Amino acid sequence: LLHFGSQIFGGLVWILVASSRVTQPMAQGWVMFVSVFCFVMSIALLCLYLCGAHGGSSSWVALDAFCQGTAALFYLSAAVLEAYVTYEFSPLSSTTLFAIYQENVAAVVFAFLATLMYVIHKVFSFLRWKSS
Repeated sequence: LLHFGSQIFGGLVWILVASSRVTQPMAQGWVMFVSVFCFVMSIALLCLYLCGAHGGSSSWVALDAFCQGTAALFYLSAAVLEAYVTYEFSPLSSTTLFAIYQENVAAVVFAFLATLMYVIHKVFSFLRWKSS
């Protein structure tokens, strides 16, 4: 269930950042890289798990814990960076700029929610790894 939550929130970050106008290309590029990388990595792990490629081995649990920890760290850095870019972007009286600002705020919220999902998944993965 945590896989699907992180996929939904990560996909929303990906869509919102891609649709907004880029004010700082390097920062927005990192957020896009993180969202695409984590989305593809999580889908690949989920597909391998559903296909039974893990075979019940404990190394699979360690791989899952490592990947979820990496994704949580990446998403935390991307969420903080996107929040900083949004904070620095001050909308004027123009409604177009305010719409861009609202898209960036939504991307920040969903990035932090994706971070929370990956952190929760990481905790459960580490607990499962420790018990195996």
